[in-house]
Formats: sequence, structure tokens, C-alpha cells
Amino acid sequence: MTFYRLRAPSSRIAFQLAAALGFALSGLHVSAAADSAAKPNLVFLLADQWRADALGYAGDPNVKTPNLDRLAGESANFVRAVSSCPVCCPFRGSLMTGQRPLTHGVFLNDVPLAAEATTIAEVLVGAGYRTGYIGKWHLDGRGRLSFTPPERRQGFQYWKAVECTHDYNNSFYYADAPARQTWQGYDSIAQTRDAEDFIRHHAGRGQPFALFLSWGTPHNPYETAPEKYRAMYKPENIQLRPNVPDQLKIPARRELAGYYAHCTALDDCVGELWETLKAAGIEENTIVVFTADHGGMLYSQGQVRKQKPWDESIRVPMLFHWPAGIGREGRRLDAAINSEDLMPTLLGLMKAPIPEQVEGSDLSGYLRGGDKPADDAALITCPSPFGEWTRNRGGREYRGLRTARYTYVRDLNGPWLLYDNQADPYQLKNLCNEPEHAELQADLDRQLNDKLAKTHDEFLPGAEYIRRRGYQVDANGTVPVRP
Repeated sequence: MTFYRLRAPSSRIAFQLAAALGFALSGLHVSAAADSAAKPNLVFLLADQWRADALGYAGDPNVKTPNLDRLAGESANFVRAVSSCPVCCPFRGSLMTGQRPLTHGVFLNDVPLAAEATTIAEVLVGAGYRTGYIGKWHLDGRGRLSFTPPERRQGFQYWKAVECTHDYNNSFYYADAPARQTWQGYDSIAQTRDAEDFIRHHAGRGQPFALFLSWGTPHNPYETAPEKYRAMYKPENIQLRPNVPDQLKIPARRELAGYYAHCTALDDCVGELWETLKAAGIEENTIVVFTADHGGMLYSQGQVRKQKPWDESIRVPMLFHWPAGIGREGRRLDAAINSEDLMPTLLGLMKAPIPEQVEGSDLSGYLRGGDKPADDAALITCPSPFGEWTRNRGGREYRGLRTARYTYVRDLNGPWLLYDNQADPYQLKNLCNEPEHAELQADLDRQLNDKLAKTHDEFLPGAEYIRRRGYQVDANGTVPVRP
């Protein structure tokens, strides 16, 4: 029998002990039925590659997101949320464990999260929750189209998921048997309908639930949203960010038109889920989180996709909606929040025990109206570039800080990027190594060194981390994708 050390508010010591015993005993529920009515449900909405600026409420002049705009008006909006290692699997590993990628080990795509990891689902099962996962998983690392058996689902009970596919109109999933089942039509819509069924089935049953809905969109391919949504966006009408180079404006407009079509389709899904929660009578005491695993460059800075340290790649939307717990008033929160902070913050809101091995910060007190955390900087990393960010495509290892005002990034050769995001919101002028900014750069460098020391990050070449983990990669440092 394995017991876990817990980290939680002292006022909940009795509950911690009960919950710790519960999830240590292979999923036996905490005997706290009398308390279950007060426990909030959780609906966690995870989009793939949705950058923070691509929303109506964030000021994008192109995209139509009326439901998310309305949700933002009734939510706590973390306007400085970042993805600490802005690529699919590393974010998901941090979401599940509350740890940084070099700790949980998933710093590349297509490698498995260790079975020994203590995940948010396992903690919540121990605290009396019914858990569910629908959509893209991307943490099993045994082939993108392969079956993930129950013992490798990291604590999720209800399961309709597949490792990874971006064939959105010919998509399938697995449930409890290795036979493939098909999502009908555009998979994000079909997955949303299944999530609505889950909500209706579990509402009012006396047991709280935690449902994770992980859409594959708006990740490329960008031309595959339903025609209804593609018809809303004409490439020639797209207004581009000023940091898109002139020679790339045509492909940028074309891809953004398709990207926004995916976004609006998901916006409709969010609206339907919200209405389902209201109709079921549980919206007041359900935490709804909307976020993304990373952003996407979409030709800003002349770059595509993710992994890069610019804002279009690292910054993500982050809404927390919970009328009964944090109020219904829309609030802009300017504290730094990172990928590894999500698990402890959710557990803090849900009064569930936080495992001692968690590295992220519990921001639940701040969400409830408490003081802003003192730490103003989010650490961003690329431990080992791969895929579309390989060295022959300009990729490099980096560590950096995203503060309220500045972005500072260092690669293995030294200082690389420095932006004043207040004076230069599109990051058009790199101030790094300019004499007039030497004092600022030195201060940010000291802050970065402090962060690296605190997180036990040696900042070594990526090949060394790959060697330590025993991962098999190709010449570009990429794990070969298996079907």
C-alpha cells in the first residue's frame, strides 16, 4: 500500500487524511457523503492550439466567439496565462500532475506519462468524484491510434478518447474495449454532445463529477471545419497582426480563415455545454475552465505552429467560471498562471488534497478574492526542440520569463530575446544585448537564474535529458510517430 504526502490548507486536515486514505486504497471513495452536496463539479474544456488573442473578448477583430465573450463576462479571466512548455504532450503532463515537464518526464510529444504519477483524476476519485475524459488524450505514448486500456488512463473512469488524431471529420475513439468507435461528423461537435449526455446523466445523483473535454481543434488542418463556419471567414477580409511579414500575408490570411472557423465551431460547443449545465440545474456549483494547451504562431514573426517563446505560442486563454464559489462578476486577473498551476488550483477550489510532489502554485485563494501572489513571472521552457521546431528549422533549447511587462529568453549560448510587451505588444523590437537595456537585462537574468534554481532546472542540452529518460528519437530529436 502506498501513501502520499499531501499539501493543503490546515483547516482541511481531517478531510486530507480521509482523502489520502481513499486514493491510497486503490480508488476507494472517501466516506464523506454528507459533504458531497457542497463539492463543486468540474467541466474542464481544453482546446488544442488556441492562442490567447484569438477571441472576441481579447480584442481580435476577426473571430466570432459570442458565447466565450459572454462567459468571460461572468468569469475570472487570467489575462497572463501561459503554457510553460508550449506544445501538446508537455502541457497535458503538467495539467495532470501539477509538475513541470522535466519532472514528470513528458518534455517531448509521443512519450508516456509514467504510471507512478499521481494525477488530478486519481486524487479526485479518492475525494469521492466520478471522473470522465472525452477527446484527445496524447499521454500514453504507445501509438497515436492505439487503444489505451483502463489501467493506463491515470484515474479516469468514463472514457471516450484516442491518443491523437487531427482527421476531424473521420475521427474515432475507444471506450472500454479495443474496438474503434466512430464520432459522427465533425468530432468536436460529437464530443460535445457526449459531454452533454455525461452531464445530464450525472447531474443530481449525489456524487460530484469531474469531466475533461479535450478537443483537437483549432489545431491544423485549418480547412476542415464544417462549411457553416468556413463560410463566415474570407481570407481577403482577415486583418493580420503587424508582426506577420509581408511575404507571408497570403498564406497567413488563408490559414487564419480556417483557424477562426474552428474557433467559432468550438464557441458554439461552449454555448451548448453552458446551456446544458443550466438546464440540469447545476451551473451555479460547477467549475467551468476554458483554456488551451498552447497557442499557434500562424506566421507571426514568420513562424508557424508552437514551441516558440513568442506570445502567439506561449499565451493561452484561461477562464474560470464558478458562480457559487468565486462569483458571477467578470474579473481580469493579472497574476501569472502556468500549466503546472492548474492542478493544485483546481484541487484547492474543490477542497481536495494536493499531493506533496506537486510543483505548481495553488491560486484558489486568489480566485476567491485573496491577495495576488508575489511571484510576477512565469517560467517558459523548451527542454529539447523537436518536430516543427528542430534545429534545422531554427529550433533551440531555451529558458525564459514572461512577466507582466517583459519577455526575456536565454538559449544555450546566452541571452537571446528581450521584449518590452507594454511598449511593443507585437514583439517587433528585440532589445537583447542593447547597452541602454543592460541593467534591465541583468535583472531579468538574475530572476531567471533564481527560477531555474528553485525548479532544479540545470538547463542542459536536450540530448542529455533524452539520454537520462532513455527515449528513442530520430536524428532531429523527435520521437517517431507511431500509428
